[in-house]
Amino acid sequence: MVKAVVGANWGDEGKGKITDMLGKEADIIVRFQGGANAGHTIVNDYGKFALHTLPSGVFYDHTTSVIGNGVALNIPTLMEEIKGIVDQGVPMPKIKVSDRVQMVMSYHILFDQYEEERLAGKSFGSTKSGIAPFYSDKYAKIGFQVSELFDENALREKVERICETKNVVLEHLYHKDPIRPEDIFEELMNYKEMIAPYVCDVSAFLWNAIKEGKEILLEGQLGSLKDPDHGIYPMVTSSSTLAAYGAIGAGIPPYEIKKIITVCKAYSSAVGAGAFVSEIFGEEADELRRRGGDGGEYGATTGRPRRMGWFDCVASKYGCRIQGTTDVAFTVLDVLGYLEEIPVCVGYEIDGEVTMDFPTTSKLQKAKPVMEVLPGWNCDIRGIRKYEDLPENCRKYIEFVEEKIEFPITMISNGPGRNDIIYR
Repeated sequence: MVKAVVGANWGDEGKGKITDMLGKEADIIVRFQGGANAGHTIVNDYGKFALHTLPSGVFYDHTTSVIGNGVALNIPTLMEEIKGIVDQGVPMPKIKVSDRVQMVMSYHILFDQYEEERLAGKSFGSTKSGIAPFYSDKYAKIGFQVSELFDENALREKVERICETKNVVLEHLYHKDPIRPEDIFEELMNYKEMIAPYVCDVSAFLWNAIKEGKEILLEGQLGSLKDPDHGIYPMVTSSSTLAAYGAIGAGIPPYEIKKIITVCKAYSSAVGAGAFVSEIFGEEADELRRRGGDGGEYGATTGRPRRMGWFDCVASKYGCRIQGTTDVAFTVLDVLGYLEEIPVCVGYEIDGEVTMDFPTTSKLQKAKPVMEVLPGWNCDIRGIRKYEDLPENCRKYIEFVEEKIEFPITMISNGPGRNDIIYR
């Protein structure tokens, strides 16, 4: 059976923990999109980890970790990450990398930095990991697939061709030094040496695994509202963050995805620019940020302080719908235990009308939150394992959210650890 774990909002919903938890039952865990521009924070018996490319299942010795063709693969980053976890005592994971995955090149990272510099105050809040230039090249058909590393003559010719076009932009738009074909070819040969042991026909591997009845977990990065089609464009990422893309980014039939677990936070947070209707500021935001997540709400990759807000029913209902949610995993509920009262955004007021439908970006800029205040439970709920043992106001909060988003909340996370979970 194939399950997908994806985000309902702006990313940072706690997907890493949920994947790590569900990984116990899984045989194969697949990353199907995105690159090392976002991370998953995981706390388990080995310690605390921030993963960027590796799937969150690498901590189990019974799983195979797969990098699907939809990923933006930064090979040196992947190698550092493997070394990093092994150095911390984790057994060497079984890893397979798609022969069709494309590689993030050193010049993608340079172009990302140069473009953010050029845009100055009007930038997209990029993590400068080369992701937008990478996907631009992929769709302009001038990217490098891992499989191309094994045909050196064709590769040399392609490198020459690509350097020509890149250098025009480097010299005339950014006023920077040109790149040299021999350096790029050498970079690719280094990548070949590093990645060769892991390369495999991932689509065929997964097809056979499905036929054998294996348990497969697709792990998404970021969330619905960062999707380039359905998110808050243009303040989005460059690859689809939706479960539907899991079929493409892993190379499996779409009808095989039977469960879509959409991770939704009990309050809101976002990294990067873009409309964020339920956003809060000042001391109120600082306190939630300090208490939030495990060790505070700061990006797993960037360390940037996340923007904070109250739970947004409009964005979350939309985020779950666009994912095709079968189950909602509701995370970081324990964080709200300090509050006497908890505000919730239940609608958007746009041009004098109140709506529960999530709008396109230009309308979103004008949206004002319609808030309702619920009584808090004002105690620590960590360690509780049964739904009925939660304080009454806590259960009421969950049920209120569930009614508003219209998708079933079947898992509740009430702490950072692997076992801090309540099944409903």
